[in-house]
Amino acid sequence: MTSTLQLRMPFGQRSRHMVICGDDGLAHRLAVTLDAVCGEAVTVVLPSRRERHAPEIAALHRDPQSTVELLVASRPDEQTLRAAGVERAAALALTYRDDQVNLTAALLARSINPTIRLVIRMYNRQRGEHLERLLDRAVSALGRSDDVALDMSTTVLSDTDTAVPELVAAAAVGRGDTLQVEGQVFRGVVRPARTPPKSADLATLAVLSGAHQDDPASEDSPETPGEEGTQLLPDTVTSYHRQFTHGRLMLEEVTHHHRPEAPQRDRRRYGAWLRGRLAHLPWKVFLSREVLSVFGVLAAIVLALAVATALAEPGPLWKSVYLPLLDIFTMGDPATDESPARRVLQLVAGFVGLAVLPLVVAATLNATGAFRQASVGHPPDDDLRDHIVLVGLGKIGTRVLAQLRTTAHQVVVIERDPHARGVGLARELGVPLLLEDAGAPGVLDRARIRQSKSLLVLTRDDGENLDIAMAARESNPRVRVVMRLYDDDFAASVSRTMRASYPDAATRSRSVSALAALPFAAAMMGRHVLGIMPVERGSLLFTAVDVAGHPELEGRSIHQAFRENEWRVLAVGAAVEAVSPGPTDTLGGLRLDRPGFDWRPAHGRILRAGDRVVVVSTRRGLDFLMTGVPPRPTDPRA
Repeated sequence: MTSTLQLRMPFGQRSRHMVICGDDGLAHRLAVTLDAVCGEAVTVVLPSRRERHAPEIAALHRDPQSTVELLVASRPDEQTLRAAGVERAAALALTYRDDQVNLTAALLARSINPTIRLVIRMYNRQRGEHLERLLDRAVSALGRSDDVALDMSTTVLSDTDTAVPELVAAAAVGRGDTLQVEGQVFRGVVRPARTPPKSADLATLAVLSGAHQDDPASEDSPETPGEEGTQLLPDTVTSYHRQFTHGRLMLEEVTHHHRPEAPQRDRRRYGAWLRGRLAHLPWKVFLSREVLSVFGVLAAIVLALAVATALAEPGPLWKSVYLPLLDIFTMGDPATDESPARRVLQLVAGFVGLAVLPLVVAATLNATGAFRQASVGHPPDDDLRDHIVLVGLGKIGTRVLAQLRTTAHQVVVIERDPHARGVGLARELGVPLLLEDAGAPGVLDRARIRQSKSLLVLTRDDGENLDIAMAARESNPRVRVVMRLYDDDFAASVSRTMRASYPDAATRSRSVSALAALPFAAAMMGRHVLGIMPVERGSLLFTAVDVAGHPELEGRSIHQAFRENEWRVLAVGAAVEAVSPGPTDTLGGLRLDRPGFDWRPAHGRILRAGDRVVVVSTRRGLDFLMTGVPPRPTDPRA
């Protein structure tokens, strides 16, 4: 049964709005982002008014400044999707935690509206790839142009894929909204007044208002028009003069485009690697108390039998020791032709062997197993400093490790499960690895937490993550802590408390739904949108655009293509030939079937029809760039 809450505008009068189906933290965050940051009209389909995050979404609906509408329905069937206005909607996001429900609803939506843009949350990546290709083939069969096909195609995202870039950037360089393109991660970072630019800075995104020059994403930032207000995408002169009095929001390069490589294995490096590896092997397990006790008892018994043998049958010393050993291990011949004393000693040695040998075998096997398990990883070097400690090598932890290896940062990993999916990757990359419980006493110290710069805690247990973070703070009050927490409200409370307790240290505790909201919103706005960056009350959009057919770009230099307060060209690459149903890379909602972008192109570079550019723009600037229709007089904050 489908029912509606009180609507400000009937569904029949709405056009080209966006629909979200779901009631968890991702649906809530996505509705907030589309409504407050992107200025989109949103309809949310809730399974229930009371469960999960439905009350928070309902509160958005009651806000007079919000355009969020609600529809309550038990399941996203055809009747529900039609009631939500899917026939006229520009985009539909399916965020249910059940892959089968999302898949069924996606197929229904595509049949109702073949041109709708679909953004689907999928936990099963292989199923998601198959669904994406299936629905995109349906789009290609309509015979639409490439740009239109890109705009109406399907994007399948997972929480893991969307959260990793933010976690990497937070651990590597601290706060800042992130953007991921072709394996590279970028972030928006505030440079205070009178701070010179850094080598990793690519472009000035905004000069900030004097009141909020330290926090461009502040929720209480005032409307600040005029010369002293925030100006998005300023010209070079404005950016230069105001850098002495205002903070600037810069786009900074965090990672570089290259695959992490395993340690080199030429003769010299292999020899050094092998010596270091042997030095770190846990040889001490063979000197444990249990092993020493068992072999000590065996040695005492052999010594006693050797003395008895020497007294019973005088002879060489080696024979007095050799014969008891043969008897204990039942390797000697029966002493039928020897003296009665020798026969008695042989029987005693046989019984001793029956009693002691199982203990010897058990102690040896235990020590060997402990050696094998401990030798999977190795502790960090004693002189390691300014590294990142990563706790947890599950699905997200493994991808974070791979992404961190594209940076210049050194990593130490702690994982208690020797069979975790990321252990093999850590060994292949030669990363220091401790197969222990990070919450156990002394483990963080062995990871050199006191000398580290950042701690990433990515286990599946919120309470355990908090315990590890607090233990790390006790050892190193200034360490930068990034925690993955499932509960969004709990994450916000932890962040506030940790910042209050340790004001001199950076703490970020974010739920995966909060990290995923912006990438999902970008995908809903179109495959060409790579990311969204909030700046006070406005926002900047990062977009991939084919130069061909755009008079504001084609035939112009990068310098000439710049339009103050509206758009700026950041990078240049090769244009996409077609939407391919075959295997491709999906990056921020965009399929890229070609080599990477040049992120530092010369200002005199002429843009031609075969180029594809990454553009940062305001919403109005993007509308003008894509449609060719000049906007009304612009407000720099738009």
